[in-house]
Amino acid sequence: MIISIASGKGGTGKTTIATSLALSLTAELTPPPLFLDCDVEAPNAHLFLHPRLFEQQDVDLLIPEVDESKCTYCGKCAEVCQYHAIVVLGQKTLVFPQLCHGCGSCTALCPVKAITEIPDRMGVLERGLAKAGITFARGVLDVGEPMAVPVIRQLKKWAVPQAGQVTIRDAPPGTSCPVVETVRGSDYLLLVTEPTPFGLHDLRLAAQVAGELGAPAGVIINRENGPYPEMDEFCGHQQLPVLLRIPFERAIAEGVAQGKTLVEIHPEYTAVFRRMIQQIKDSQS
Repeated sequence: MIISIASGKGGTGKTTIATSLALSLTAELTPPPLFLDCDVEAPNAHLFLHPRLFEQQDVDLLIPEVDESKCTYCGKCAEVCQYHAIVVLGQKTLVFPQLCHGCGSCTALCPVKAITEIPDRMGVLERGLAKAGITFARGVLDVGEPMAVPVIRQLKKWAVPQAGQVTIRDAPPGTSCPVVETVRGSDYLLLVTEPTPFGLHDLRLAAQVAGELGAPAGVIINRENGPYPEMDEFCGHQQLPVLLRIPFERAIAEGVAQGKTLVEIHPEYTAVFRRMIQQIKDSQS
């Protein structure tokens, strides 16, 4: 089973939920869960799970390199490139690696085979063991690199779960391409939100992404401080079950600031998360 934890905006407590969920399942599952930190631009799950990372692999994107001695400057490569990463200006072919998506079209269609592909590092994958035997893997995008999706895609291929192992994916915030790549292939999507107009606005966007991907989803309302009827009305209208409500509480804020997970701050949440997972499984059967 693959469970992705996402949110329409940053700062809702998505990683707090993801790490606590992983710890809650360790005693019940053999093997313990596989945790993927897919927020490759700002991964921070390690601050809570404290993994020992002992394996690394670079993430490369294949970008075109032009042999000027062969190039006839016909412009076929520029015509096929949707991202304008290669341009022909007179007797010069220019390549812009930052715009290249590594699709290989220019290389394949060059009539004189003047284009080859060379690896260009854009990030790194890391893997190890975290608290309670959790298998931990994350991607880290190199500073200045513009595209997170290839790193996330490679992370999902590199860190493959064992037979019967539950996978928990901590998605980037928002609703853009990195979130879509993280969520793709998930069995269930947990949408973490907060009971504010801003939180509701971004929950609407996240729910739309879930609908477009055909991913079953439920909602966790974090930092709840009294009723917010608009949130409940939206969830009811969209048939999104509210699976968990976490109160706005100083002790939780202080604990998270110290690098503690929710189940370490309030151990009783371990049973709450387990019941929630069982509810999800029941809804899927």
